[in-house]
Amino acid sequence: MELQQMRYVLAVAETNSFTRAAERCLVVQSALSHQIARLERELGARLFERTSRRVRLTAAGEAFLPAARQCLEAAERAGSEVAAAVGEIRGRLTVGVIPTVAAVDVPAALHTFRGRYPHVRIGLRVGASEKLVEQIKDGAIEVAFLGLPVSDRPQGVATRELGRDDLIAVVAPGHPLAVESEVDLQRLSTEVFVDFPTGSAGRAQTDQAFAAAGITREVAFEVTAADFMARLIHQGLGVALLPSKYVPALTDVVTVPVRDAPARIEHLVWNRSTVTPAAKAFLDVLGVVGDVP
Repeated sequence: MELQQMRYVLAVAETNSFTRAAERCLVVQSALSHQIARLERELGARLFERTSRRVRLTAAGEAFLPAARQCLEAAERAGSEVAAAVGEIRGRLTVGVIPTVAAVDVPAALHTFRGRYPHVRIGLRVGASEKLVEQIKDGAIEVAFLGLPVSDRPQGVATRELGRDDLIAVVAPGHPLAVESEVDLQRLSTEVFVDFPTGSAGRAQTDQAFAAAGITREVAFEVTAADFMARLIHQGLGVALLPSKYVPALTDVVTVPVRDAPARIEHLVWNRSTVTPAAKAFLDVLGVVGDVP
């Protein structure tokens, strides 16, 4: 069993296409198909079901994929460690961020990192805090920026607190609250809300505050992107509570301080047991050095 065969299998699984997988791997489709067929003969099982319209993993393929991915990641990590031993940082760095990250200018940090370590392949994934933590544990990403209620703390990962921030009301320019100097949760509870999906950490910050105050509210619009949230607010469809340090990035909305505002903490997290040379270098760019082995 060869590493290249595993790469081909992963590419097909991720693209659901032999043609697109071959393009990604920079080989002709016939060569990729031949290598996968050879691997299937060696394993004694079909990894893919092929029809004229679709390609999908078989049960054997589903079972093969996690171990193959771990094997490839281990091989890549070994190569990166060797390069680091001779003073060169290589490999990959995939960073996860929440949509409202504000404690760190992530694009600027990645720009600095790329200037110092041009041989590292950089990737970025935007998602909810709880999903990013799972991706850190699974090794899908190396470093992530989270936003959590003050009562929560990331579990099973190394963490560094980056900052705390109160949430602030965000309303349309013509909304009656737009001229107020301050508002409280009781008044806000009479409004229709735009918020993050139920169960997400972004949503929990506000849900917990209203629950603690014994107040209910109506959330009519659940979205994952803060900029789209702002567009809904601008049209007068609802109001929202967002971190005060993030909202300056939004346009065409008005912010109002909240007297009994919910708060959040931004965290930087990584997997201490599998931290790569590239991840260590990025943490160093961010000024995190003491907690990294």
